[in-house]
Order: sequence, then structure tokens, then C-alpha cells
Amino acid sequence: MAQAKQTAIQTTESHLHESEARWFAVYTRSKSEKVVQRLLTNKEIETYLPLQRVTRRYTRKIKHYDVPLISCYIFVKITKSEYVPVLETENVAKFIRFARNLYSIPEEQINLLKRIVGEADDVVAEPGSFKEGDEVEVIGGKLTGLKGRMVERQGKKHLVVELESIGYSLRMTVDIALLRKI
Repeated sequence: MAQAKQTAIQTTESHLHESEARWFAVYTRSKSEKVVQRLLTNKEIETYLPLQRVTRRYTRKIKHYDVPLISCYIFVKITKSEYVPVLETENVAKFIRFARNLYSIPEEQINLLKRIVGEADDVVAEPGSFKEGDEVEVIGGKLTGLKGRMVERQGKKHLVVELESIGYSLRMTVDIALLRKI
């Protein structure tokens, strides 16, 4: 029994590094992502919270809100010594792990999220010659080079962006003029 526990400990992987800061996903309590970001920033820990602008229309007014792109997630760029201070932060539930392993998120994927958030509000799609399941590539705009799969056709084109390191698929509307079949 003790040998089985030791084997499990040996196979657990952590990408935390003593001196090199790396990106990790942190799970927060519901609707507290912005508070966690502020608290971590006060601790001088680098954070990234992808926000999208949402417009709500009420009877007498129109309101604009910035809501998290991925609910209950915030990204932190930390070294090993900052791991515990992040966990001790109010409203932080845990680090996102995969099969007990703490994997870092490549800088390119964080940059991709930043590009997605910047592009998603501006683009509206038109009907075209794409079918569900077509593999596509973005050939213009901030998302140039991004590849995905067409998943819906309802007057709009939705491009699914797979981000395996964080375990989510992002769905966004992309202008048909910026797409080509692969």
C-alpha cells in the first residue's frame, strides 16, 4: 500500500519552477474572478482575466458589462514561491490540475486568448460555402493563423478554438471573409 502511494507521488508532475514564472489556471468561487484578480495584483502577482463586453438592454436603459470569457477561471504567472500565496488568496478554490498534474499553460495560448478577446466583438459573419465540420483557418485580422472547425450554420459562422491546456473549447463568430477551408 505504501509503495502504491509512493508510485503515485512519483508520477505526479508539476511545472512550477524556482525562478522562471509560468502561467497556470486557477479556479475561483463563482462571480469572484475580478475580486481575485485585484487581490492577486495587490500581492504583486501577475494575472490575466480574459473579459468580453456584453450589452444588456433594459426597458429604460442599455448597460455594458465586462464578464469573464471563461467562468470561474483566472490565469496567474507565478514561480514556485508564489504558489502558496495564490492559494491563500480569498475566493481562490484551487489550481486547475489534470490527473493530479499541475501543468503550465504555454505563453502562446495566453497570447491567443488575448487575441480572441480583442477580435470577438468586432466580427460578424455572412453565409458562405462552408459546411458544418469543415476545417478552417483564419487568414486575416488579429486571429490570423488560427485553425478550428466550423460547428454551426445559422446565418453566422462559429469557429471552435481548441485550447487543450485549459480544457475548454471557445466558440466565437468570425467574418466569412477572414476564413478559408483547409
